[in-house]
Parts: sequence; structure tokens; C-alpha cells
Amino acid sequence: YALFEPVHGSAPKHAGKNTANPTAQMLSAVMMLEHLGEVEASKRLFNAIKTVLSEGTQVTYDIKRTLTGSTEGSVSTSEYADAVIAAMK
Repeated sequence: YALFEPVHGSAPKHAGKNTANPTAQMLSAVMMLEHLGEVEASKRLFNAIKTVLSEGTQVTYDIKRTLTGSTEGSVSTSEYADAVIAAMK
């Protein structure tokens, strides 16, 4: 048996606002894909996450604040996910 989940607290203030950082959920998917033997898919997702984070332009408010000290220019949860998907292509 295997279980893959992001380990963090809840953030009810972000519910329904499209502002939460989905990185932990995505990294859980990376581990799940590895476990299932989908090594190439796992690497593609992991590398896409690293690319988006290193570029630092299409990231959620909390990542932007960590990188720059400001939340200006941050993107929504779905925009961040779209950037990761684009980086996988």
C-alpha cells in the first residue's frame, strides 16, 4: 500500500479563492508516479515544477513573497498550474 498526500495545515481563508500554492500536491504526484513505475512522467513533472519555480515569474503569492519580498506579480493557483503544464511540453 502507498499513500501520497501533501503534508501541511489547512488554509480555510484561501478556500474558493484560487490563491493556494499547489506545489506540495504536485510533488505528491511526482512520488506517486515514481511508485507506479512512471519514472519518465515523474521526471517531466518534477523538472517542470523546478523550471517554473526557478523562473519565479508565474508563481503564487507566497512563493513570490519569498523570492522578492513582495506579492506583486504573483499568479493564481490555476495560472501556476498552467505554467507547470506548459513547462512539461
